[in-house]
Amino acid sequence: MLQLSATFDLQQDVVSSIFKKEATVGIIKEYSGIVDTRILNIERDGGVLYSWKGETGTTRIGKYDPNTRQNKLLYTFDKQVCVSSCSLNKEETLLAVSLAQRSRTEERLRPVSKCLTLLIEIHPINNTKVLKAVDCRVRVQFLHPDTERDSVLESHLLLVAEDGYVEQLHVMLVRQEGYRVVMLSPECLAKDRVAEEFSWVQWDSQTQRLFYLTHREKAVLKCVQFVHDRDCETLFELVLELPSNPFTCMRFVNLGFDHHQETQQEREEMRMVVITNNTGSMCVCYSQPACVNQEITYTIVLVHRGCSKTFSVALDGTPSPCSTDLLPLFIPIGYYVVVYLSGHFLHCINTRQQELLCHSLFLSGVDAELGVLGSDSVVLSLPESSLLDLNTGRMYTVDLNPSFLMDLLHCSHRRPDAQRLAALHCLLLYMGPNAALELKIIDWICDNVMPFDTFDQIQEFILASLYRIIYKKCLSLDEVLPYSSVFEKKKVPEALDQVPGVTCTTELHAEPVFKGKMFGDVWLQARSLHGYWEELQWSTEKMKYFEAVPNPRYRASQNLPDWTKLLTTLKSKNKKASNYLRHIEENTKQVLSKVDSWNLDQKVVLLFQEEDSQQRALIGLMVDKLREHLNRHLPRLGKKKIDVLVVNYVAKLLELIIHMLESLWLKYKLGPLVLCLRQQGSPAEWTVFHVMCRILEATKTLCLPLPPGYHTLLSVLGVRCLPRHTFLQYVDHGVLQLTETFVSRLMTDLDNSDANEELKFSIVKRLPESMEQRICHLWDHPISSACISRDYVRGLLEKHAKTKGSMFMERDEPGFRPEFLPLTFLTKILLDVEDRALNPFEEQENVDARFVEETALKQTLILMGFQDK
Repeated sequence: MLQLSATFDLQQDVVSSIFKKEATVGIIKEYSGIVDTRILNIERDGGVLYSWKGETGTTRIGKYDPNTRQNKLLYTFDKQVCVSSCSLNKEETLLAVSLAQRSRTEERLRPVSKCLTLLIEIHPINNTKVLKAVDCRVRVQFLHPDTERDSVLESHLLLVAEDGYVEQLHVMLVRQEGYRVVMLSPECLAKDRVAEEFSWVQWDSQTQRLFYLTHREKAVLKCVQFVHDRDCETLFELVLELPSNPFTCMRFVNLGFDHHQETQQEREEMRMVVITNNTGSMCVCYSQPACVNQEITYTIVLVHRGCSKTFSVALDGTPSPCSTDLLPLFIPIGYYVVVYLSGHFLHCINTRQQELLCHSLFLSGVDAELGVLGSDSVVLSLPESSLLDLNTGRMYTVDLNPSFLMDLLHCSHRRPDAQRLAALHCLLLYMGPNAALELKIIDWICDNVMPFDTFDQIQEFILASLYRIIYKKCLSLDEVLPYSSVFEKKKVPEALDQVPGVTCTTELHAEPVFKGKMFGDVWLQARSLHGYWEELQWSTEKMKYFEAVPNPRYRASQNLPDWTKLLTTLKSKNKKASNYLRHIEENTKQVLSKVDSWNLDQKVVLLFQEEDSQQRALIGLMVDKLREHLNRHLPRLGKKKIDVLVVNYVAKLLELIIHMLESLWLKYKLGPLVLCLRQQGSPAEWTVFHVMCRILEATKTLCLPLPPGYHTLLSVLGVRCLPRHTFLQYVDHGVLQLTETFVSRLMTDLDNSDANEELKFSIVKRLPESMEQRICHLWDHPISSACISRDYVRGLLEKHAKTKGSMFMERDEPGFRPEFLPLTFLTKILLDVEDRALNPFEEQENVDARFVEETALKQTLILMGFQDK
């Protein structure tokens, strides 16, 4: 399920490098001279701080740069010491170190107290200042603020004490002799108290945020945001429903790795981590060890969704007492949170599509194994989708494995529908856009074209792919745009909302509080929130609105009544209707121009360039309704942004369907001969026709438009692949449409053999009157000539009757037919009318009284058997 890529190996990247360097100068002669190499911290730039002890009785601290893959010695203690915490400032001029006291039997360095915290000048190595000498562990962490200045003569250091407080030291620096950087007034460093009275603390190096948990009457999670200048903002508070006294000793998260802490303090009563995403999401994840009932429970608090999800999983195996081995890891991967319990299960939780279990992927047994990690590995989850194996000193980046997910789709006979749907969404949303992967998914759809019992894979492909283009733009779009066709069902199938062995309960949680700004000990009201915090606050407030209003999520299928009215309007001559149609057409032009600009290269599928008024109208209607929906529910986005988003959304829909057709064309090696109506279709064409019918069915159910020309292409394939009577049944049931382009091509391409003539007659009978008149002019046949003549005579006489009056006005009775008048008398009247007409050819090109006379004579000869058709 997960693929791990090694990014750092302590032995290969550090130990071997140190050995090569020191062996060349004769300091050591073998690897055994480099002992007790330990990873201490990972800074914001990815640099790995580590320590090692050499043969000469020294302890050294170095840094590995992942960009240059080079190691740099930072500082050397002339005695062996136990480094429990370490941090390097951004400019690499200051090193902060916490040293742990050793047992008396091994003691060489006699610290005054349990922990000694030092601040060391290392550019070059110069003064050392003692910051703290206390009887509790202290973690050190420099801030790495975003700044455009090349040289910053100021550093800020956090001291996080086991006693439950955080101090920020402001270290002013000065440059001497052009290159020496030393502390300015080290004896009186400015200091602020940032937080206190907490039992759990987490540092987020990428965003420069400090989360901590206080527990008086209730457990309250707070967050301090550090900015580029020297002030910090406590912006966030959230009440959590945690067990009483969840942490009996201080827990540090992402504040380095203390290899010298006491064993009895290492046991975790609870594991907790806060995961944020730059789109504005926040998840608070926590779990307690599994106990004798062999059931483990973990909770994901979805702050941006205003709810929490608590999962309980029954574990296989022999019951065992509570153990830290049965605490799952929480691994962030994009907007997924992976809950991993070694040897038991792996749960990939979708934190943005959280309504149903079928959009999160649960695996157990062999599927949940991570091969590169041994059974005795001590694994820690790091920010930025990374893992650290403390035993081996290896770091890995973690990602979803597309090959494994594709295998899940293909093994349909052994996999429940919920797993396949979750895997499909992982592939389309998280892994995309990926052209090669998308092609594999389309191949899978072609091989499994019929819908599954619980979901339609074509609809899921379309909606999930459309969702992918917008989900990074705004978190609240999750609530107003569709991402799955499952919600179109009246009732969600049980197979999609249940996972064997897993139970899930959903609860609303307390609303978060966004607070003001702190300068020293003074609180000020925050003027405004920016960036991540603005988006998170807006999302939490918007959730209350979405819970109150009915149907906030857009469903194109709800446009069906409007679509029916629009079809009626297309036939209307009302001026108001014409204005509305012009508005719809403008929407369509914007979308089609966008599609054309995205597809400037040569097209694989030769879609007929035609008006296709119905599909053009449906395109414009979808733009109109989607724009109206977003303006109603998300006015904050602004009309211009919504207009662009809607046009791109509908254009992407058409492009997706075109891309599916192109993939089909390439997969089955179809060429231009497909468009020839004179030949029978091949088995490959039949397969393509079947898939295109399924695409039509999937889009029609959702009331989604198709690219203009789609229906014509489908009808052409239908004529080539289906028996004639079956083709007409497809037409009568609305699967195939008799577009004017298709019928015109059929009339001109097919000859007038008996079978073709029968097909043409059957098609002409099914055409609306307006199209029938135009099509008859394209068919060189006596019957079409007769139809043209009758229409011409009727139209000419009606015009004459309206202007001059005629004896035919008095003979307007049900059984009367002008074509039964004696031919000579009729011809004379027609000639007389033509002579008086101002423009006798304005509508019927190349049709006059003589044409009517010749046609009538020819029809008479045929009826009498004197001439063949």
